[in-house]
Amino acid sequence: MKIAVGCDHGGLEHKNAIVEHLKSRGFEVTDFGIYEQKSVDYPDIAVKVTSAITSGEHELGILVCGTGIGMSIAANKVKGIRAAACSEHFSAKYTRMHNNSNVLCLGGRVIGVGTALELVDLFIDTPFEGDRHQRRIDKIAEIEKNQ
Repeated sequence: MKIAVGCDHGGLEHKNAIVEHLKSRGFEVTDFGIYEQKSVDYPDIAVKVTSAITSGEHELGILVCGTGIGMSIAANKVKGIRAAACSEHFSAKYTRMHNNSNVLCLGGRVIGVGTALELVDLFIDTPFEGDRHQRRIDKIAEIEKNQ
């Protein structure tokens, strides 16, 4: 599985830990930055990561900013992206099971690195249940199409 990862200045430490963790698990990871602690605009990073997913090059994405909220708002503007800001285990699991989310957004100022890695694992390892949930995702896609 190929996973796209990116962050702004509020998530650099977490992003670096996530990249190393994913590589240690054998995933192919593309790090879309940032690479040093400097202020950047999170929508720019969100577009890089989501474009890697919508192009089909990557299956999933992980974005980290201060809260995870800004990245999720920006990512969800991209057609075909279902991004979820999560700070606890239940949401990280169920956003995959029921929403087939393809981007996990985390807050570097909200959760610790250990929790972030646990949420990443839950997100990646949880399969989409399909069935009645697919009908709802189809309705989300219809909303995107009509806007």
